[in-house]
Amino acid sequence: MQRPYVIVNLAMSADGKISTRERRQVKISGPCDFSRVDTLKAGCDAVMVGIGTVLADDPSLTVKSPELIAERERRGLPGHPARIVVDSMARTPLSAAILHRGEGRRIVACCRKADPERRQALGEIAEIIVAGEEAVDLPALMEALFRKRIARVMVEGGGTLIGALFSAGLVDEYITFIGNMVIGGKSAPSPADGEGFIREDEFPRLSLFSVERMDQGVLLHWMVERK
Repeated sequence: MQRPYVIVNLAMSADGKISTRERRQVKISGPCDFSRVDTLKAGCDAVMVGIGTVLADDPSLTVKSPELIAERERRGLPGHPARIVVDSMARTPLSAAILHRGEGRRIVACCRKADPERRQALGEIAEIIVAGEEAVDLPALMEALFRKRIARVMVEGGGTLIGALFSAGLVDEYITFIGNMVIGGKSAPSPADGEGFIREDEFPRLSLFSVERMDQGVLLHWMVERK
């Protein structure tokens, strides 16, 4: 299977939560981590999120630094990487920031069950990839992205998408900033939500690449071990 190299990047609280139980975005890291994330983003071909993140936070996923934008353009690239929404039922609002802010490609991945009218409406402002019957088939999506010359993808959330990517064996690096706060709540999202794993032999195993003290927290960089 030919697919892009996938880097999951996120910030979580000291108790492993990525937002509140109301799915409200929380500022967990600080300026040093923001700069690091911007640099990582600028070095990727695409940034991917799930529909839950789009509906909760309305992110633009653009590169913020004018210098990084200029460097991409000097390399003959758009100022911003492609932005991808994994959105099985084509629920992305037509006014979503991810579809309008900044130049560059927009891709919405949905399944065949998605409403044809919604797919058509989104198709007027974004590329549509249909993969899977009842939900987006992530391996098929990754193969389609690779055929579109997207070789390096940064995934910014949310937990359901990240959990599904781990379950499908599609993650290569896992980078997490751990902040100096406790959010709490048994229903608050964690980095890898979804059904989870039952047997220990199913657990994705990680190899610690680096540890760095940053802002008021710590940055952990893991490489995913291949079975």
